[in-house]
Amino acid sequence: MAKATVLGKTTKAELPKELFGEPFHHSLVHETARADLAARRQGTASTLRRGEVSMTGAKAWRQKGSGRARVGALSSPTRFGGGVAFGPKPRHYTVKVNRKARRKALRSALSTHAERDSVALLDAGTFATPSTKTAAEALEKWGAKRATLVVLAPDEGGAAKSFRNIPRVQVAEVSAVGVADVIGAASLILSEAALATLKERLA
Repeated sequence: MAKATVLGKTTKAELPKELFGEPFHHSLVHETARADLAARRQGTASTLRRGEVSMTGAKAWRQKGSGRARVGALSSPTRFGGGVAFGPKPRHYTVKVNRKARRKALRSALSTHAERDSVALLDAGTFATPSTKTAAEALEKWGAKRATLVVLAPDEGGAAKSFRNIPRVQVAEVSAVGVADVIGAASLILSEAALATLKERLA
């Protein structure tokens, strides 16, 4: 049974095997992490094509008689100020990952932290009054490697305020945390409420 340090204390607590006993699935974690990162892209980049640039549609000069090569509209992509030939347009980057596969990948990422002994539990009640100093001291005492991910429940605002201003520490709500966040962190801290939510979500 994997165990985790309780932040701010010398005791250790057992981690649920259903969350932290999954073997590492490299391809599955990679696929899910890529999908997580792709879904965060805004996809709002946009360029004007030759039919959208603000420019006259008249020919630059007459077809014959000038001695110059024939030319059409000035909005051609080959001319200065013309439209972009194959520029980006608004699109989405989301990639579908099956629900069972996503859950398995997240369990696999959590289990990796358990194997590395880089996961700790947090009693968010001790941070009812926000204190960045206390949070920094707790991290220092545990010996947390940065970057550190702190996963909290939505109603644990005091703990969120305590950790969010510490350099290279990311605070995330348990409902929004994904495989890319977990696998990309060197250290992982879970509040008791967040752990219960994950257990319910991934079981």
